[in-house]
Amino acid sequence: MAEQEPWNILVIVCDTLRRDYLGAYGNRWISTPALDRLAAEATVFEEHWVGSFPTIPLRQDLLTGRYVFPFWGWAPLPAAGRETLATAFGRAGFVTQLITDNPHYLKPGMNLHFGFRGWDVIRGQISDAYATTPEDVALPCAPEKLRNPDEVRNYLRNVADRKSEADYFPARVFGRAAAWLEANRRRRFFLLVDSFDVHEPWDPPQWYVDRYDPGYEGQVVIQPRYLDRLDYISEAELRHVRALYAAEVTLVDRWLGRLLEHVADLGLWEHTAIVFISDHGYYLGDHGYTGKHTVDVPQRGWPLYAEVARVPLLVRVPGLAPGRSAALAQAVDVHATLRDLAGVARGPEAAPAHGVSLLPVLRGEAAAARDLAISSPTLPTAPDRLQWSSVTDGDWLLLDPGGFRGEGVEPRIYARDADPGSARDLWATPEGRQRAEALHRRYMARLGECGVAEDVLRLRAWPGDAR
Repeated sequence: MAEQEPWNILVIVCDTLRRDYLGAYGNRWISTPALDRLAAEATVFEEHWVGSFPTIPLRQDLLTGRYVFPFWGWAPLPAAGRETLATAFGRAGFVTQLITDNPHYLKPGMNLHFGFRGWDVIRGQISDAYATTPEDVALPCAPEKLRNPDEVRNYLRNVADRKSEADYFPARVFGRAAAWLEANRRRRFFLLVDSFDVHEPWDPPQWYVDRYDPGYEGQVVIQPRYLDRLDYISEAELRHVRALYAAEVTLVDRWLGRLLEHVADLGLWEHTAIVFISDHGYYLGDHGYTGKHTVDVPQRGWPLYAEVARVPLLVRVPGLAPGRSAALAQAVDVHATLRDLAGVARGPEAAPAHGVSLLPVLRGEAAAARDLAISSPTLPTAPDRLQWSSVTDGDWLLLDPGGFRGEGVEPRIYARDADPGSARDLWATPEGRQRAEALHRRYMARLGECGVAEDVLRLRAWPGDAR
């Protein structure tokens, strides 16, 4: 059986990657040959939904197997009960390594590298305080079109000395991972490669951009504002933003492909289980938004539609047949699956897990593993904060504002099959109201099972709920 083999484990995380920009999920205008090849040998999960949102909370879900959105948000990994994949696999005899250019991992006290035997961080992404020269850098567009122009200036300063494509972050991250594999190919390993791209700013080599918007001569908005309106950006600029994003996806795919080729070159392909995952997507004008959430105005959260909350998940296990699965899946389930695959149990002092193993789905023994997927930023602890959660059973999608009401805020409910783009809110219809109330009850029950505090549950209760 597959789980009895001495598998190596390679987990690849790409930040801010939309599923609908990959060929494996039906895209036909963006080139992603490496991920398409991986998908052909993997189980492609059609219904993989973000759990805790965004970047740091999602990674804590993955590392610990526990939802963190009901308890804390963008915060350090707590000391208590913090058994992670790294500590568990290390205890089981794996050499464990983290390779990343994500600047948030090693910020003081975050602890996300906890338990790894080694960690290798490529400096210079986004707000990393890395370079002090050149002192003056030119923005590629008017500053009012950018989210945090000073952060963009910092980033452009960090990358000012690039000389070739090999100096771009995807090349460096995946190249460093390939080199690590060379040195450790004879050891049983758990390797986590976390690429901050496709996260903005989007500045791939121009020849990638020209594939998707040739001849463009306007302003280049490499880090759009997080806004629920599009009047700050022209149609041509927004079209070019999508081209920049597409080009970044192709750049990541190119260098990720070279890592995967190296896995094969080193004779590891048939002895390595590979997981590819993203933490969330990005609104590129969808539903009238640019960005992913209102991080700049945290008391007024955005709904997490599928463009942000439904993300890629590819799982390749040697010896298991590839295919496509409609099973609901979340990062906490990936955690459970990796443990199950390698036969690594949770330690006696580890906090209870929230995930379920997808291994029966991968083997073709089951069609589903969980019956509900919840995507959410940190749940609010004050009644004046609007924070949406997304809840789906695969057939319906509920956008739930909790008990917050005001300024016309009401739950939203969409029929997934009939309305995949979530364009027709059915809350005002009898069936829609009934479906929404049923999903909300299941959502509240699941929060209770996870041990959510009663004061937080009261804020998620709808008016009229008995709590």
